[in-house]
Amino acid sequence: METRGLDPVPDSERTGRVRSLFPTWVAANTTVLLLTVGAGLVVLDALSLWQVLVVAVVAPAVSFGMVGLISVAGRSGGAPGMALSRAVFGQRGNLAPGALIWVARWGWETVNAVTGSYALLAVLDLLLGVRSTPALVMVTLLAFVAAGFLLSGLGARALRLCCTWSVYLFGAFSVLVLVHLAGATTWRAVLDRPAGPAPLMIAGIGTLAAGGISWAPSGPDFTRYLPHSASGRAMVAATVGGATIVVVPMVLMGAVMAVGTPGLAVTRDPVAFIGATLPDWISVPYLAVAVLGMVLINAMSMYSAGFTVQTLGFTVPRAWAVGVNAAISLFLGSLLMLVANSFIHSFVSFLSLLAVTFSAWIGVFGVDLLRGRDYDPVALMDTTPTSAYWYTGGVAWTAVTAWAAGLAAGLLFTGGQWFNGPLATTWTGRNGLGWAVTIAVSGGLYAALPRPGVRRRAAPLHF
Repeated sequence: METRGLDPVPDSERTGRVRSLFPTWVAANTTVLLLTVGAGLVVLDALSLWQVLVVAVVAPAVSFGMVGLISVAGRSGGAPGMALSRAVFGQRGNLAPGALIWVARWGWETVNAVTGSYALLAVLDLLLGVRSTPALVMVTLLAFVAAGFLLSGLGARALRLCCTWSVYLFGAFSVLVLVHLAGATTWRAVLDRPAGPAPLMIAGIGTLAAGGISWAPSGPDFTRYLPHSASGRAMVAATVGGATIVVVPMVLMGAVMAVGTPGLAVTRDPVAFIGATLPDWISVPYLAVAVLGMVLINAMSMYSAGFTVQTLGFTVPRAWAVGVNAAISLFLGSLLMLVANSFIHSFVSFLSLLAVTFSAWIGVFGVDLLRGRDYDPVALMDTTPTSAYWYTGGVAWTAVTAWAAGLAAGLLFTGGQWFNGPLATTWTGRNGLGWAVTIAVSGGLYAALPRPGVRRRAAPLHF
């Protein structure tokens, strides 16, 4: 069980390997929601199979390319992402983006918990004929959230081990599904679909990329045990490769399934729908493994959420800091499962807002990293005015200003079920690129502004 919190990892404990990042990011994408997204690209956006392939390749390359870049900071500073963020925004200035990212994680963990609960309900129905009731919904949701909470509490080593086994299991059963689809699909109907509008293909890339972007602040959490000698290029390659090898076939599978069963794109319960379209000998083990994979995704998110809570000043162990997130996920998940009418529309709307929230931080943090940031391990943990990262009153105003400007600009172009910015109907807004505007504004403004000087100690500590 990992007991280390925000404190940077010393050189003596940096025994990780870059290759461990590959199964980590494979596991982070092993969700049946990708099937639903692929179906939506065909049914709702009217894209052809080849256009879906372009979306499925470009989206993870863009989003997880950024995740990989941010991950390099973990190797450099040896601390979680939101702790390293103190060097950029200041000890107090980091509270604003940290709090917003923490809140955004509630939604991400809720969506994962709901999807996992749907998968568990589908397995119970297929195996035992147990029909879903409000009471059973709450029981499965509670079990799913509790499992993620317990696994996240064990820490990095347990997560790495589970990620490796998850890759083998989910990969094996995904191959079975692919083989079944290859034999059961009317390929002429799939391949003869006309191409859809190019703007909708761009919108598909924007929507799919939005989910990957949300992992960026978590990137350093999984690289802080790597030695300083680890290759940054290899880290980016492992991150992008791990995501792409899952996203491409899963999205294509969803697109192929939707040609014969278009209801997959609009169903309220996407997991049960998937189970009903496959023979029982495939759907039962496939959904069972999918449940385990989505528990792991939630555990990874909660693991990072624990660090975020600690950076906000809550003096509790990391393993318990995620308890609040677990309780909130349980509450919001029950609302989504029992009240929401359209899962896919709620999911897409949520992704749009989620991406803007994380992108404002990515723009500033990424530019700061490219400027050649050095991290002082003592200053990261010193939250008093003596810290080298105290800046002006605890705030690096240039970073906070750029972050706020990027966030405001992105929201102007973002629209969905719950929120519509005044520019959401423009080409950029309609194509789901509010997050791109956010990164451009926050990163560009921060690059143009002078970076505040760091107060150096007489004998800086290197590790």
